[in-house]
Amino acid sequence: MSDAPHIPVLGREAIAHLAPREGGVYVDATFGAGGYSRAILDVPGTRLIAIDRDSTAIAGGAELVAQAAGRLTLVEDRFSNLAEVCAAQGVDAVDGVVMDVGVSSMQLDQAGRGFSFRLDGPLDMRMGQTGPTAADVVARASESDLADIIYLFGEERHSRRVARAIVADRQETPFTTTRALADLVGRVVRSKPGDIHPATRTFQALRIFVNEELEELQTALASSERVLKPGGRLVVVSFHSLEDRIVKNFLAERSRTGGGSRHLPEVAQTAPSFQLLTRRPVIAGEAEVARNPRARSAKLRAAERTSAPVHADDEPSSWPKLSDVMRGG
Repeated sequence: MSDAPHIPVLGREAIAHLAPREGGVYVDATFGAGGYSRAILDVPGTRLIAIDRDSTAIAGGAELVAQAAGRLTLVEDRFSNLAEVCAAQGVDAVDGVVMDVGVSSMQLDQAGRGFSFRLDGPLDMRMGQTGPTAADVVARASESDLADIIYLFGEERHSRRVARAIVADRQETPFTTTRALADLVGRVVRSKPGDIHPATRTFQALRIFVNEELEELQTALASSERVLKPGGRLVVVSFHSLEDRIVKNFLAERSRTGGGSRHLPEVAQTAPSFQLLTRRPVIAGEAEVARNPRARSAKLRAAERTSAPVHADDEPSSWPKLSDVMRGG
């Protein structure tokens, strides 16, 4: 199965850190084009549960499922539900979880999916087929909510200016296409030659918000902690600072060993549930970046599960919530 048509960013490094072994059970939490899955299935006797919320990816994986002859189960679901997906397959513990977070190249390259400001299409941006679209959010969110979304999830310094322009223009004509929104942002956000496209951050923010990507990632990390066996490995590849910060903080907190000082008594602390395998993130080399410019922003972090109990759930985030914004809350 090594004749993969698609090699994920940092794919070789991800599989090296996952270290799949004969007879092991693994989760590819973001199936996409199946690059990780093929590499895992190349190891004899492995069993794999792969997940993707995109029905197009599920349909595209049918041939690989057939080739795997019972070793691959492909499930259409959110990767935050990976523990429940495993349980439904009769699996309560696995040897490894790998995930490639964010939008896929396949999704970006399809104008009809509405992810790209470079391709004119419906303003959709949903990874799955349900829930509000980006056009719905742009049409219904208040100016203050839009500004917060674009600032927090896109790290756009001109978020208030963009939000104000959206609210003013949508009163005349609703935003239904990627081109219309990209053109508006291009008028509002000034850029210099060599800068990224002025709509980049706004589109990123809406995509993350519509798909609840950061909440999904937080839940998926905690789910991985629950299903990994002692010695099982978690490998995460992320593509922007918000994602990487979540992964970094999760693994730092779960691997902290504590310790006091001569001035303060040692504080009782939960035993570390992970041991870091990457003190610093692994990044793509020059050759990979030359082949695929998207690799420039990729960061890989990995850790190995200890035998310690699962940690308590983290505090919920204070980000704007899709359900609240859509009902005007």
